[in-house]
Amino acid sequence: MSLIKWNPFLGEGYNIDDMDKLVNEYLPAVRSGQFGFTPALDMYEDQDNIIVETQLAGIDPEKVSISIDNNVLCIKGESERHSEVEEKNYYRKEIRRGSFYRSVQLPTKVDGDSATAVTEDGILKITVPKAAEAKPKNIKIQIGKNKDKK
Repeated sequence: MSLIKWNPFLGEGYNIDDMDKLVNEYLPAVRSGQFGFTPALDMYEDQDNIIVETQLAGIDPEKVSISIDNNVLCIKGESERHSEVEEKNYYRKEIRRGSFYRSVQLPTKVDGDSATAVTEDGILKITVPKAAEAKPKNIKIQIGKNKDKK
């Protein structure tokens, strides 16, 4: 058993797996080695598809690239700055501009060739059909008749 150095910022019960979870779930830019604009996303499923939604308000859909390789979805693009205000006159500057990149492992095997993407009201919705082997299968139980019963 190895010793774990106590850290007052992490509290009691600190576990290295907890830190990995924090980094993987909440800090995707740190995990990927990129510090910049990283769009947040929602991922959910229905019976036949994995659906990913992300806010890309103010970004030209023509400047967004989406790819799926080995069940990893990648979204990348660029947000342009259209303001003529010089940076030294800002009181706050919180809107992120520039290149962005987000990749996420999809939770099941998918058919990336049949994926579709639609943007409406600043929301990009990507629908990726599940692969046939990943869809749930219902198996009906057959009742056998015992011929030896009298």
